[in-house]
Amino acid sequence: MTPEEKMLMAARLRAMADALLIPTAMVTGLPHDLVTGFVEGTTVGAVEAGKAKKKKKVSAYNRAYKRAFKRVASKYKLKNGKWKANGFKRAVKEAHRIAGGKKK
Repeated sequence: MTPEEKMLMAARLRAMADALLIPTAMVTGLPHDLVTGFVEGTTVGAVEAGKAKKKKKVSAYNRAYKRAFKRVASKYKLKNGKWKANGFKRAVKEAHRIAGGKKK
């Protein structure tokens, strides 16, 4: 959808909303601008709430693994900070062992 089409669609939606809100303002006796502002505010709030991502709770095991990995990573790195050969793989394995993984 091009920006021009989006603007046209938004104008049409505003026109439809006005057509619905003018009678509502008359029936309630409230000023038209107040009713329109209230509806626009609640719509924006609802859209923002819908977009908000829920944060996933970090498990106790994940926190333990993170601490263990930070503790052992330096053993598997070179002086310049690069990983040794198979260093990352071995660090992950040791961190899982320390954190208490694979209970089966």
